[in-house]
Amino acid sequence: MYRAAPAVFGKRAIRTVLSKPTSVRSRSKYVYVATNSQYAVQRVPQSVRTFSTTRITQEDVASEPRDVMEYDVVIIGGGPAGLAAGIRLKQQAAKEDKEINVVVIEKGGEIGAHTLSGACIEVGPLEELFPDWKAQGAPLNQPALHDQMKYLTKNYALPMPHPPQMSNKGNYIVSLSNVVKWLGEKAEELGVDIFPGTAASEIIYADDGSVRGIATNDAGVSKEFKQKASYTPGIELHGKVTLFAEGCHGSLTKGLINKLKLRKEGQFQTYGLGIKEVWEVDPEKHSPGDIVHTMGYPLDYKTYGGGFIYHMEDNKVSLGLVVGLDYQNPYLSPYKEFQRFKAHPFVTNLLKGGRVLSYGARALTEGGVQSLPKLFFPGGALIGDTAGFVNVPKIKGTHNAMKSGILAADSAYKAIVSDGLGESAPIVLSDYEEAVNNTIRKELYEVRNVRPSFHTPLGIWGGMMWSGLDTMFLKGRVPFTFQHPHPDHAMMQPAAMHKPIDYPKPDNEITFDILTSVSRTGTNHAEDQPVHLRLKDQTVEIRENLPVYAGPEQRFCPAGVYEYVDDEANPGKKRFQINSQNCIHCKTCDIKDPAQNIDWTVPEGGGGPQYVDT
Repeated sequence: MYRAAPAVFGKRAIRTVLSKPTSVRSRSKYVYVATNSQYAVQRVPQSVRTFSTTRITQEDVASEPRDVMEYDVVIIGGGPAGLAAGIRLKQQAAKEDKEINVVVIEKGGEIGAHTLSGACIEVGPLEELFPDWKAQGAPLNQPALHDQMKYLTKNYALPMPHPPQMSNKGNYIVSLSNVVKWLGEKAEELGVDIFPGTAASEIIYADDGSVRGIATNDAGVSKEFKQKASYTPGIELHGKVTLFAEGCHGSLTKGLINKLKLRKEGQFQTYGLGIKEVWEVDPEKHSPGDIVHTMGYPLDYKTYGGGFIYHMEDNKVSLGLVVGLDYQNPYLSPYKEFQRFKAHPFVTNLLKGGRVLSYGARALTEGGVQSLPKLFFPGGALIGDTAGFVNVPKIKGTHNAMKSGILAADSAYKAIVSDGLGESAPIVLSDYEEAVNNTIRKELYEVRNVRPSFHTPLGIWGGMMWSGLDTMFLKGRVPFTFQHPHPDHAMMQPAAMHKPIDYPKPDNEITFDILTSVSRTGTNHAEDQPVHLRLKDQTVEIRENLPVYAGPEQRFCPAGVYEYVDDEANPGKKRFQINSQNCIHCKTCDIKDPAQNIDWTVPEGGGGPQYVDT
């Protein structure tokens, strides 16, 4: 099993440093403080451990000692990309009888706990790492055998031509969380240090502006930012190379991209929200290896998205709905749309008599090649979904995530071990981006116009017509590139332009209320800790989002985190309530909030969902 970080401190050189004044400045950020249900926004440097109602300046902050662990490569995120990178680094070193020190830190309580995907994966990158993965017991047990595409009306499921890029021949239907657990075990066997339950809360920059590593957040801090008896200070993990593999819309990566200007002016990522359940169904209805993708109902023609049904092994079925977060109607609830999807006769007939095993949700990148940032910077690189390598028409990203981890590892190994760099100047992994351009980028470029083609006045009809023409015949060989119109948060229209959606009540057999579903995620956060969902301005929700957009936070969140409730102190008025203990770390709030007022930050390591078979 994986070791907690303190248990391996003796394996690496640890030194104590004092934070420099410049780094104190760079660590200052807005925090959202909860006290007796009243919230206040402060600008509080993270090194401050006490609560204050005034703005704390650099001069007020006493320097505090912090332990530092030195590594060759620091990897943030224990998902497919991060683990692939760690495995590849250690394999390269073993092949040449060299030594390279690698650490993977993961905010989930264990490797795989925060991993959720469809998932039907391509195995090419896995075979690069482990050609004998079957003999080694990788949990890929169900090959994809049959593909279907359906267009759903309210009562019918009509067959559609199956797009060639969606063919799953040679792929496997898996629980990605189980695959990631297995990769974690393999990484540890190779000598990668793995620290689960460890949340990276800030980036450490060197004096020259290069990335030096990361710092973990302090544990045992109360919601008033006071030290509790269980207080444990965070540590710094320094590396010659730091690889960010945080997944979609990573809390550190979003700041890194802005600070280092890794995206061109006007360039942005666009996202979808995937919501899924795992069911155990009647064996007579189970068809192992069957894959069904749907379009149409329950979404209207202006809203991009679709459903999936994957028949796994052992009478299990993974099903879900992906909703493009560029939707316009503030009354739309992705969670309740998923319930309507399950209530369709085509889906209900499959699920009736079965039982739900798991529920979960997460955002995924949909921007494609148009949204890719610069992938490297002095001291590190972006890999996996944190960079945005999902192939939307394929509905796949795991293979590209793992491939990017492999490519980044090869680049880092060459720089550190083969070329002996990193001692006197920051390492620049420019050859990593070149390798991506020759592999992953080519795949994404061919389908670059599919996703943005759904933004014509014809909605999904125009998108389907163009997508069929492009994927079957043109193969991306056109002299133009469609662009995404606006960031997702800017696509939401005022509530006055739409009518409220009348969603049916759950039947508690096929459809369920949101809190029942959250209970199936295993989500848990220590109650007495700083609220990790932080408002930059505590008045915006009541002043703008409620009157203009009818309070969309209470609908776009798939975990019931946000509510507008009666304000007892001001009869007849509402107050904005954050139930942060419900948060399943999907990042939708940070993406879709029309005011961009919610900042998703990491809670204490180990908090959040505990996904099973997702």
